Amino acid sequence: MRSSKKTVSIFGGLVLLLIAALGINLSLGSVPIPIEDIFGSLFGAQTGRESWQYIIWNYRLPKALTAILIGGGLSLSGLLMQTLFRNPLAGPFVLGVSSGASLGAALLIMGVSLLGGVGAGYLTSDLSLIVASGLGSFLVLFIVLLVSTRLKDAMALLIVGLMFGSITAALVTVLSFFSQAEQLQQYIFWSYGSIGNLSWSQVGLLSIFVLAGVCISIGLLKALNALLLGEKYAVSMGISTSRSRNWIILATGLLAGGITAFAGPIAFIGLAVPHLARQLLGTQDHRILLPGVLLYGGILMLVCDVIAQLPFSAYVLPINAITSLVGAPVVIWLLLRRNRMLF
Repeated sequence: MRSSKKTVSIFGGLVLLLIAALGINLSLGSVPIPIEDIFGSLFGAQTGRESWQYIIWNYRLPKALTAILIGGGLSLSGLLMQTLFRNPLAGPFVLGVSSGASLGAALLIMGVSLLGGVGAGYLTSDLSLIVASGLGSFLVLFIVLLVSTRLKDAMALLIVGLMFGSITAALVTVLSFFSQAEQLQQYIFWSYGSIGNLSWSQVGLLSIFVLAGVCISIGLLKALNALLLGEKYAVSMGISTSRSRNWIILATGLLAGGITAFAGPIAFIGLAVPHLARQLLGTQDHRILLPGVLLYGGILMLVCDVIAQLPFSAYVLPINAITSLVGAPVVIWLLLRRNRMLF
């Protein structure tokens, strides 16, 4: 484990990197804005152009804050799942929460073909999609929590989560088969993920979900550290493993379910960042890892968003494509290292 002075230095570096990534994210885009005008606008100074201030406050700043919330929230939920199942390849969506959100969105988008016209357009608005995908994810979360009360084995719960994912994916496939081309295309675009369509009020609602998940996770720090050594050790420390497991599932559901509802499914961030944070911080202690993954995830998501929006261009790539390009090599590295092929 690294010395406390070294750890403080690393956290200081992460905070500076987060500020730098935020400035770059706000500066670059189809309309480049100088860094000095970015920070001037944020602190109430007059910017070079009035249109720049509008772009910063009504588009880029909400998107950047959304990226920080999504990156940190998914990274923390991935850390919780990897600790609960003691599996380095567990991610925030292994319990089927993302699949539930996808089913909710699919039911709304591809299930309104009978309505047509104005009714269909109203029901498939951005707010309706958030509500539908949120209901789908939290319905699956509720079912998983019910099942977890009857299962003592964490690995059995993991299998149940994967089966829920398979069931919801099958239902989405059936809906896709009978849907019209326009609705299928809309669902595909939703599945790409997006962090640039949220208003300030929606960013505020998303922050409530993320903050709730973080607060629950802080209360679980002792249990998470004990679970690293197995459930028997945790019981010997006086920790109720079943209660802790339910709270971990609830925190993960709030984080992953809330984020998926507002931004769609975002791949690989929750899987890759906990491992990157462990390598950087040199510890398994969740008291250090928890703030570490929040900062690291926020930085990485801001960087991915900068790449996705193709600076100095009017084109924006799907955010899932960029996060997959970043996360997939990490997963390959983990598999190779786990099989003692890479050191």
